[in-house]
Amino acid sequence: MSADNPVTMTDEERDALLDNGGTGVLSLAAGDAPPHSVPVSYGYDAPTTTFYFRLAVGAEKSKGELSDRSATFVTYRETDTGWQSVAASGRLEDVEREGIETETLEGLEHVEIPLIDIFERPLREVTFEFYRLVPDDLTGRTEP
Repeated sequence: MSADNPVTMTDEERDALLDNGGTGVLSLAAGDAPPHSVPVSYGYDAPTTTFYFRLAVGAEKSKGELSDRSATFVTYRETDTGWQSVAASGRLEDVEREGIETETLEGLEHVEIPLIDIFERPLREVTFEFYRLVPDDLTGRTEP
């Protein structure tokens, strides 16, 4: 914990909680409507503090256009010492966007995105695309 604030995690504590992937909730800005929030699995690359997501896409999906969309991602868990959480906010980026391909490939080598089956049909019938979030704001909090 930070000496200045007993509930703020250090970068090392935050990265340990995030590990190289897990699950959390991704909330996407929706104009004047409430944000679209969905449970997702993620991968995390600590050296670049970048999150990677494998998101279901398609005509029947209600997320809308994803690239360059304001987003907040939250993950949390209970540990032996109490609850911990990390919140990240920024803009989603399509990993196939020109100019970030090499950086993205290097980052994806360090992550493990869990494949979780929460869909109404077999995974082989679901279309996925990869996105990343390089946070403008990244905070970790822990019970004192």
